[in-house]
Amino acid sequence: MRKTILAVAAMMALAGCTTAEQDATVGGLAGAGIGALATGDAGGAIVGGVVGAASGVLLGKATRSGWCRYRDRYGRIYEARCR
Repeated sequence: MRKTILAVAAMMALAGCTTAEQDATVGGLAGAGIGALATGDAGGAIVGGVVGAASGVLLGKATRSGWCRYRDRYGRIYEARCR
């Protein structure tokens, strides 16, 4: 139950972010997880998180067609050129 609540909270936090912020967050979380599993300590998780966040932004930007999804202050989702 606790993991489900944390997962839902993480999804809700990401819902309001820009596309680049979402890419950095997902890359950072994946990198931190891989770094922690590979080294077994917090230092590896930190390095993995930093490398993953940078990689997430760069790979996300390279694979997009130039259009991103945004949410305005009223909660409506729209597509526009990426910033």
